[in-house]
Amino acid sequence: MTQSPSTFAQTDLLCPTCAGQRHYSPETVSLDCGSCGRSEPIIPPDDHNAGAEYALDDDVPQVELSQDEPEVHQCRTCGGEVIFTGAALSDHCPYCDGAVVLKPGDPSFATMALIPFQVTEAKALEAARRWIAGRWAAPDDLAAAFEKGRMSGLYAPFWTFDSREAVQYWAKVTTGSGDRRRTRRISGNMNIFFNDLLVPASAHVTPLIRDGILHYFNPNALVPYAAPYLAGFAAERHHQTVAEGLAANADDKALLIRNRIRGHIRTSGRVSNIGYKTDTTGIHYRRILLPVWILHYRYGGRAKKVVVSGIDGRAFGERPFSFWKLAGYSALLSAAALAVGVLYGLAGMP
Repeated sequence: MTQSPSTFAQTDLLCPTCAGQRHYSPETVSLDCGSCGRSEPIIPPDDHNAGAEYALDDDVPQVELSQDEPEVHQCRTCGGEVIFTGAALSDHCPYCDGAVVLKPGDPSFATMALIPFQVTEAKALEAARRWIAGRWAAPDDLAAAFEKGRMSGLYAPFWTFDSREAVQYWAKVTTGSGDRRRTRRISGNMNIFFNDLLVPASAHVTPLIRDGILHYFNPNALVPYAAPYLAGFAAERHHQTVAEGLAANADDKALLIRNRIRGHIRTSGRVSNIGYKTDTTGIHYRRILLPVWILHYRYGGRAKKVVVSGIDGRAFGERPFSFWKLAGYSALLSAAALAVGVLYGLAGMP
């Protein structure tokens, strides 16, 4: 189903019983009416195709489906562009909490699948609250500043990439030390298969947002794209070509390849100066949306955020430190080290 949120008319979200505004509920996986309470399950079409991947063939010109967005909300602060479906908070950017203005939308690529929100706003807020409460050396008034924050639900754009890599590598291995130190050059070949590498498809998806949902991504949880899942939430559409997505993944993939090479070199020595060349084949990709809650708060005049995965509720975030608590902990550690030194000295006395 490639229906865009914009073409999914707001009237389609109205409750057929009372004409109230409906929103997607992670608890019931349905469109729920905020007025009369009617609940209508969302039944995704072609469920068996949710995990389908698309092959990249360099010998065949790419023709990718695109869809027009009549209008989007653009942030005046960070430049992020999102669409809102239904009764969503439409005057603040979910990425940075800046003010947004309406502007004409550009064509975007069709979303292939998504993982719907599985964590409610209330549970996400509680997870963020626990994360804040667990920070050591935090200022005493941090919790109060946090409670004044604003929570936003966002479907962020991502890629998944598969590829096969035929790698030829070379490196230096150093063993021993001092006069026994020896360095030798080695080389080798290996094959690597990358499956479902998860790559942000927007510069606005920061490492903090990415890490909020990266580690526990499960492609089996994908469902076919359907606009009702976005009702009441913000979403950023896909604007990158496949080539741009692969380029964005290049540095992370290079790091993964070097780590695989280190694991392939069986030695007790130190491996350095790793170089390689690879022949990449079998590229497959998906354009997907993944859910994330972002709580924006301010402390000391500075904007900070706590990110909660909309999939499993795990929280990551930004926080300030208390100078006085850090100084106190440092003093305690110094005193403890001094006490250990004194006791050790006394124990060694005749």
